[in-house]
Amino acid sequence: MSYDELLDNFKDILKNSGLKQTKQREYILEALYENHHHLTPEEIYRLIQDRYPKIKIGIATVYRTLSLLEDANLVSSLSVADQGKRYELLSHEHHDHLVCTQCDKIMEFHDELIERQQEIIAKQFNFKMTNHTMQIIGVCQECQKK
Repeated sequence: MSYDELLDNFKDILKNSGLKQTKQREYILEALYENHHHLTPEEIYRLIQDRYPKIKIGIATVYRTLSLLEDANLVSSLSVADQGKRYELLSHEHHDHLVCTQCDKIMEFHDELIERQQEIIAKQFNFKMTNHTMQIIGVCQECQKK
């Protein structure tokens, strides 16, 4: 999905929610779109401040907008140890995560066998799966070497 399509979708969500379209909200979406890794609200805030030093934005605006984007299924969040939530756009293909407990690095992966196994398990329990998230928590290769 292009940024313009994503932005149009976001504008529709804001309009349907009775919320104003602001540059600050657009910049939050832009930061997520341009950075293909998992960002904390504070990182998004700093990115916007660095790129647009004359724009006034509060950290509360970042948190509220991320919540709105998550409720609208445009972004997903991932809780990482003591760092709280990290956010990414859902416009990427489905993937799961490996999370290092030492350096908080997040690695993405996709495995068809795991995907099929989840469907089998859901079917065994007569459970209609609509979505899933998977995190494998451990220690990355670099931290194991230390």
